[in-house]
Amino acid sequence: MSTLTHFNRAGEARMVDIGTKPDTERLALAEGRIRMQPQTLHQIQQGDHAKGDVLGIARIAGIMGAKRTADLVPLCHPLALTKVDCDFEIIDETGSGSEPAVICRVTVATSGRTGVEMEALCAVQIALLTIYDMCKAVDRGMIIDAVRLLEKRGGRSGHWVRDA
Repeated sequence: MSTLTHFNRAGEARMVDIGTKPDTERLALAEGRIRMQPQTLHQIQQGDHAKGDVLGIARIAGIMGAKRTADLVPLCHPLALTKVDCDFEIIDETGSGSEPAVICRVTVATSGRTGVEMEALCAVQIALLTIYDMCKAVDRGMIIDAVRLLEKRGGRSGHWVRDA
C-alpha cells in the first residue's frame, strides 16, 4: 500500500513537492447525482423554475468550482486548467421504482505536474450543490450521492479507470 503523501515523517500536514516532476497531459472524469421528487425534476426539465435555468447555472458553478479547488481544499496546488466540461443527464424513470435524478459528469484537463482529480470531484459537488440550492424551496429532501472519480490519465501512475 502506498503511503499518504500529504504528511511528513513527523505526521504533520504538508503540500506535496511537485517541483521535480515533468509536465504531462492530465485528465480526470468524475460524476455524481442528485435525487429528487418527480415534480422537482419536471420543473428543471421544463425550465419554468422560479430561479431560472437550473442546469445552465449549475454548469457555470461546476466550472467555477473546478477553477477554485485550491481555494477550497487546503493542500491542493493551484492549477492552470485547459478544459472543464460539465454535462448533465436526466434520469426520469418514474414508475420503474427509481427516483428521478440528475447525473453530473465533469471532465477536467491540464498540462502540468499534478493531476486534476480533485478539480473534477470539486466541480461535480459544486454543480450538484447549486441544483440543491436552486430547488430547495420546492424539495428539501433531495439527496446528493454517488460522487466518485471515474477515470484519470497522466502522470507517474498512468491511466486508471473505475471498474464497472
